[in-house]
Amino acid sequence: MNSVTMRTRGGAETTVGEEAVSGLGASLAGDLLTSEHPDYDEARSLWNAMIDKHPGLIARCQGASDVAKVVRFAREHDLLLAIKGAGHNIAGRGVCDGGIVIDFAKMKSIQVDVEGRTARVEAGCTLGDLDEATQAHGLAIPVGINSTTGIAGLTLGGGFGWMSRKYGLTVDSLISARVVTAEGEEVTASTTENSDLFWAIRGGGGNFGVVTSFEFDLHPMGPEVLSGLVIHPFAEAGTLLQEYRRIAAAAPDELSVWAVLRKAPPLPFLPEEWHGKEVLIFAACYTGDMAAGEEAVKELRSLGNPIVDVIGPHDFSAWQKAFDPLLTPGARNYWKSHDLTELNDGAIETLIDYSGRLPSEATEIFVAHLGGEVNRTAVGDTAYPHRDVEFVINVHARWEEAEEDATCIDWARSFFDAAAPFATGGVYVNF
Repeated sequence: MNSVTMRTRGGAETTVGEEAVSGLGASLAGDLLTSEHPDYDEARSLWNAMIDKHPGLIARCQGASDVAKVVRFAREHDLLLAIKGAGHNIAGRGVCDGGIVIDFAKMKSIQVDVEGRTARVEAGCTLGDLDEATQAHGLAIPVGINSTTGIAGLTLGGGFGWMSRKYGLTVDSLISARVVTAEGEEVTASTTENSDLFWAIRGGGGNFGVVTSFEFDLHPMGPEVLSGLVIHPFAEAGTLLQEYRRIAAAAPDELSVWAVLRKAPPLPFLPEEWHGKEVLIFAACYTGDMAAGEEAVKELRSLGNPIVDVIGPHDFSAWQKAFDPLLTPGARNYWKSHDLTELNDGAIETLIDYSGRLPSEATEIFVAHLGGEVNRTAVGDTAYPHRDVEFVINVHARWEEAEEDATCIDWARSFFDAAAPFATGGVYVNF
């Protein structure tokens, strides 16, 4: 390998010599990629196509010992360091210009202890990988709603999805983690070992070390759940969101109902005349007994005059992938987010206003329904502090061409500012 021009943590340019680069590459069980490697461009690519960064080196680690070697190498040469799980972070933190990237693409082992109801999960796994391994035994972890999201970034930011009202955040099911510290040492973080580090990685977001694997508690789930969509005309959204607010407040922990405001995608069950028109979508999932679920969603399904209602029994793993077609890699994305303790009239009016002038076909605003078990953990017990939040609004601007950047970003920022008076001032770091 040749010498490589790189960036230090302070942003200065530095040259790492051929001997040092070759030595690191030879020491790794995985692969060390320079810009000449045929896999370099694929390895540096991220889910958000707005991000186009060029690391000096990419280490596709094969295990925790590889990670420790890379951290020590970065420390020795004072190099900028980034960690890439599945590359879903919207801000593009998984790669860096001129630095060295730890890439977990090869670290995807999952070990499920069915009897003990635990799983050991390496940091390169996606939510889809995890669901496949755990659902084979009727078990699951509360995670997000897009199967290509990485478990590592999701967990370290808190993690929530369809199961969270019943079982809490992803970090609330975390038993322990294996972490490589900034000194390049491998340690265990749990309630009994390095407990301060364990506190920090449960929702702190990053920079406490490099987590190489997670140990989770598993919960009984599926393999079949009552889930699906109810889609309404946008003209009815104001009244329906007020009814939604009431239904969400009274919902059992097993029921999560999210609201999505967007232009209707060309879903096969949606009449073609609605494709591309603004709609309100209620996405519901009941994580319990099917008959009880039918009763729990009855009032939601009775609202208004829906265009379609496709709530029914679904395989949980399939439901976890239901939104994947709308969240494929390669589009340009700019997100803003608010935490809310209530969905008051002002928030609803702002949602309606901005949803009526969406800047692109793929842009959406979704309202995630939290509360329940998420809020029963004391604020100081983990680094995730938002234990009074009932709803999270994600302003998800998404488009295809760079020429649309200014329009879409300005719209998202304007919505964020308009909604701020109704929010807590806190934010879910993963958004």
